[in-house]
Amino acid sequence: MKPIIKDVVKSLGVVFGDIGTSPIYTFSVAFTLAAATTANILGISSLIIWTLISLVGVQYAWLAMSIGDKGEGGTIVLKEFLVPLLRSSSHITFVTFLSFLGISFFIGDGVITPAISVLSAVEGLELITLFQGLPREFFILIACIITIVLFIFQKWGTERVSAMFGPIMLIWFIFLGTSGFLLVLKHPLILKAVNPIYAFYFLTQNGFLGFLLLSKVILCATGGEALYADMGHLGRKPIIYAWHIAFVCLCLTYLGQGAFLLTNPHAHNIFYEMVLSQFSYFYVPLLLLSIVATVIASQAMISGIFSIVYQGIMTHILPRLQVEYTSMKFRSSIYIPFINWSLLSLVLLAIAKFKYSHNLANAYGLAASGTMTITAVLLVWIFSIKKDFIKLAASCSVLCINLLYLASNTYKIPYGGYWSLVIASIPFTIILIYTGGQRKLYKSLKPLSLNLFLEKYNQVLPAINVIKGQAVFFVKSIKHMPTYIDYTMFVNNIIYEENIIVAVTIQEKAFGVTGKFTENLAPRLRVFEIKAGYMEILNLEKILNSTDIQPKVIFYGVEDIITKNIFWKIFTVIKKLTPSFVQFYKLPADKLHGVTVRVEI
Repeated sequence: MKPIIKDVVKSLGVVFGDIGTSPIYTFSVAFTLAAATTANILGISSLIIWTLISLVGVQYAWLAMSIGDKGEGGTIVLKEFLVPLLRSSSHITFVTFLSFLGISFFIGDGVITPAISVLSAVEGLELITLFQGLPREFFILIACIITIVLFIFQKWGTERVSAMFGPIMLIWFIFLGTSGFLLVLKHPLILKAVNPIYAFYFLTQNGFLGFLLLSKVILCATGGEALYADMGHLGRKPIIYAWHIAFVCLCLTYLGQGAFLLTNPHAHNIFYEMVLSQFSYFYVPLLLLSIVATVIASQAMISGIFSIVYQGIMTHILPRLQVEYTSMKFRSSIYIPFINWSLLSLVLLAIAKFKYSHNLANAYGLAASGTMTITAVLLVWIFSIKKDFIKLAASCSVLCINLLYLASNTYKIPYGGYWSLVIASIPFTIILIYTGGQRKLYKSLKPLSLNLFLEKYNQVLPAINVIKGQAVFFVKSIKHMPTYIDYTMFVNNIIYEENIIVAVTIQEKAFGVTGKFTENLAPRLRVFEIKAGYMEILNLEKILNSTDIQPKVIFYGVEDIITKNIFWKIFTVIKKLTPSFVQFYKLPADKLHGVTVRVEI
């Protein structure tokens, strides 16, 4: 199989799991509000198709994926791309705030995705005679067991089985497209839904009800943001090609469900009843296929959250958390224990609280719509600065559509939508406290300017006995020396034969790692500069060992924070509970020496 074909198939598993399992519940949820009349079926089918075209095809597959110097993607990427183009500090602050919201919404959405996907698939068991009449708790238990196994598996990584994700999802999409196509052949009337006039007619004729139904229709596009977020791992072309396959199959299955509903207007679980009517002898294996597909969809979301959290750590907007690398081959294959177990707890709580997939649908979509709207705002901003007027016009159009969907989704807030907002508020609050605390701490520590540091160093060096060996000190910027180096060298008079200042700089671009000696600041004092993209998985020990750096000791700062402010007390707790810089990068423990610096903020 040619590499491009392999990547296309892989993209179906990694990128399109969420949007590929949306047909299980989207149509059924939409018709909880609308009667199954011919006009409504054509209108809602048309809305779904054109939502896929505008919000997924235009916004992500065309506009968003045209941005990025090396094919990387995601909310943080848009922020990192846009900020250098801005001159106003207030504009930079606003864009940064939007990116914080986007990350938080993405995480809030990530809790609902596994819950609704797995639960909706398990509900397919209700159509099997053996399981009919069983209490609801049985299906909840099955969904919880599948979810627990999925999250337990994360610590071993997905490298070994991920190769199967793509082929399984390819089979799934072929099944979706085939089953829908067969029904379209029987009821070609449904093809009228391809005409957008039916979507427009439905909205104008149904007024406020049509507006509310947009909050249900948006479920067909959840997961669309993965096209852009995963572009850095798979590349643009494979995802675009895979989208063409997914789009055709999705349109066919939604049209097929519409055709089925035309002759079965009292259907409740539309997707599974359609499958049962067509493939009764193969229903059980197809049900198992749907469960596996929802597990793959959940896996993709979990991996996406790991990736977005890691980007947040690297760009200093989230606290450092323990990160484990689950693959020697794929640098993006990571596992974050705290995030994993937190997600599991929240997903299980969501399943137990909402009990039914149609209830979860009331909690689902609001955060996704918020993320899409933020992306649209950033796209408008970028293309206006770049003066790309064709893309600017297109991005303004999708922004208007996003705002309409977002407004509709606010209806869900009292009925379950608050759930995703509450979840999103957790990372959002942590981001605000952590970034604010870091700024406050940096100002309070009062780092030395390089000139003042060198002046003090040159005064002290001749007067003390140097210690044999190399010492390494880590700094964010060579222009400012942190207080712990001041304490070590000038208060405790600890200077080694060779002192190496290692400056680790996270760049605005996503990829690339360089490490080299740049200058000798003074006798026995050299600078080694590491520059890395914010999506890189850094191995600092390996980078240092690749040169002649063999430190006897590695110094790092430990802040003893004193504060009366409640927010900074929370910040202090976060700092104590999360790994230090040297622990995060797993530098050799036998060489580490922490220097405590007391600071009041």
